Amino acid sequence: MSTLLRLTGAWTRLLTDWLDTQSLPAPDIRATLAQYAPDDSVPVDVWRTLLQQAVTRVPSQAAPELSIGTGVQPHHVGVLGYLVLATDTLGEAMLAYQRYERLFYGVSLAEVAVSGDDTELRWPAASVPLGQLADGTAIAALVTFLRRQLPPPAPAPTLVTFVGAPQRIGDADAYRRFFECPVQFNDSHVRVRFPTRLLAMPMPHRDPALRALLDRQAQALLTALPDTDAFDRALRQTLPRLLTDGRAGLPDMARALHMSSRTLQRRLGEHGVSWQQFLDHARSGLAAEYLADHTLTLSDVALLLGFSEQSALTRAFRRWHGVTPGRWRRQHGAPD
Repeated sequence: MSTLLRLTGAWTRLLTDWLDTQSLPAPDIRATLAQYAPDDSVPVDVWRTLLQQAVTRVPSQAAPELSIGTGVQPHHVGVLGYLVLATDTLGEAMLAYQRYERLFYGVSLAEVAVSGDDTELRWPAASVPLGQLADGTAIAALVTFLRRQLPPPAPAPTLVTFVGAPQRIGDADAYRRFFECPVQFNDSHVRVRFPTRLLAMPMPHRDPALRALLDRQAQALLTALPDTDAFDRALRQTLPRLLTDGRAGLPDMARALHMSSRTLQRRLGEHGVSWQQFLDHARSGLAAEYLADHTLTLSDVALLLGFSEQSALTRAFRRWHGVTPGRWRRQHGAPD
């Protein structure tokens, strides 16, 4: 199920700095960026549009979103950036990010998985409706940050994956050169995997006293964030019933939540998504959940998701996950 997102205004300064390094005037982009203060919330749609407008300014550059990410500095992430720098080890830095990710995205998305010699930080596909440009920028920034903290020669990740796909010819090769490891697209998660032994490496700017101060500040900011959980929970609990009944329009959801359609649109807009975007990502997540249940046929899944026929499910699922529902089931060990 999709989770509602927004981004911290500090993150948009990353794009402003990149425009400066590229000597690009881009008055339209800069005018939009200037509307947001570092503490503001930036709708996801706005960030996606700004990135798309920016990369069109450099048509000959492969995967320019990667170069945007390399300009990352602690102030681009706000107090969270400085808190991570002050931690003792890379493992603590990763856990600090996971704990306070809501300061960046407005919600907690990151998962940490340790398996033998590898550890990965990952974000589920259905919860990150950001798009490949935004994901590429964020992961390039993350890896750039790690490279700065580790003594040279800094080891490369062992795997990087994305839920989206490269936008232009040559982008896939640019990604592999940048990350210096295998890169996969159309995956179920955005993820960065690296050797577990790196978790014990000391951070070069560790400062226990500063960390304690920043931790208190981050906790205070976290407490002050608006509570969107109840709204998100209401959407997630209501949608499956509406889909099954074939009544999954915005007016139907508004009536079910006892609010006007205009109010629902406004609430969704505060989190940077339209109704159609929310519905699309919600269906994507539910589809994966339903397909994991081998007692449900593909026709059953189509009905539960509000599709009039199985072929409509197949077209939508291919757009969401890059494969057909049947192939997804085989890949995940469930029979058709």
